[in-house]
Amino acid sequence: MQTPAWKESLKKFLYYHEKLIDIYASKKIMTMMPVNINGEDFKFSAGKHNELQKAIIEEFAPRFAPNSECLYVGDTIEKDLVKNVNKLKKLGFEITLHDKMPDVVLYREDKDWIYFVESVTSIGPMDSKRILEIKEMTKDVTAGKIFVTAFLDFKTYKKFAEKLAWETEVWIAEMPEHMIHLNGDRFMGPR
Repeated sequence: MQTPAWKESLKKFLYYHEKLIDIYASKKIMTMMPVNINGEDFKFSAGKHNELQKAIIEEFAPRFAPNSECLYVGDTIEKDLVKNVNKLKKLGFEITLHDKMPDVVLYREDKDWIYFVESVTSIGPMDSKRILEIKEMTKDVTAGKIFVTAFLDFKTYKKFAEKLAWETEVWIAEMPEHMIHLNGDRFMGPR
């Protein structure tokens, strides 16, 4: 039974002690990573996958997709953090609920190029199967398509090197100035 004395004791206790929900919320806020996407500030949840996505947006895009717009990026918690449905549809995407978008989709309007970037920390490089899935999802897209697999470090790249599809690009965040082109006839550009 909640007597007035009990209520007063509870009030004093809560005044001097944090509630668990507040403690957990503050830890969650502290582990968020700020990221600037298309001139707006967002926050990614902590983790290697999102650390790499942040690097793709802030390091890869300015170097290898200058003036591009991020049309899609998901957070490990909030799957559709940025999803410009109108622009994607205008470019010819067939968007359905079951589509598995690449981790990051960038569009460079001046060249009419779309960059499909997979952020690989443990699974999912741009292998032949993945490229076929993306091509099917984007069969009505007329813009040039560029397929990129991004890794945090060279060690992770080496684990997946044999699975990577030809005619794709590789970017390694620990060496942000360089690309690996898995194609002998030309450098980065649509296929």
